[in-house]
Amino acid sequence: MFLGTYAPKLDEKGRIILPAKFRDELAGGVVMTRGQEHCVYVFSTREFEALHDKIRQAPVTSKQARDYLRVFLSGASAETPDKQNRVTVPASLRTYAGLSRDLTVIGAGSRAEIWDTEAWEKYLEEQEAAFADTAEEVIPGLF
Repeated sequence: MFLGTYAPKLDEKGRIILPAKFRDELAGGVVMTRGQEHCVYVFSTREFEALHDKIRQAPVTSKQARDYLRVFLSGASAETPDKQNRVTVPASLRTYAGLSRDLTVIGAGSRAEIWDTEAWEKYLEEQEAAFADTAEEVIPGLF
């Protein structure tokens, strides 16, 4: 499970060092793809395969499912961490997420997310009030 917030730097070759707490989960390989809110989703290969199996069950007749599948999978890239636990973020995903040198990597349960630090801080600020004011059941059975 991916938890926490980390602040790695993007090097001149477009690589980041994986947070130490994520390394065991990602040692067998990672799949990165476009995330919602213009971040990069990072899955372990195993988790991505399980997710892909679920996505494949969506009806081909559903335009919404086809559209989602195309955007999600067309941006996907399988990467392998090197001996220094670095992984390259593909140029297309760096552009999509507006990544600069300063990054924020967050744990989001079954995946990690890579954000440009400025974009993450803005997003968090915008969502903080809504998070604090949540008075209804957003996640069934949680509250």
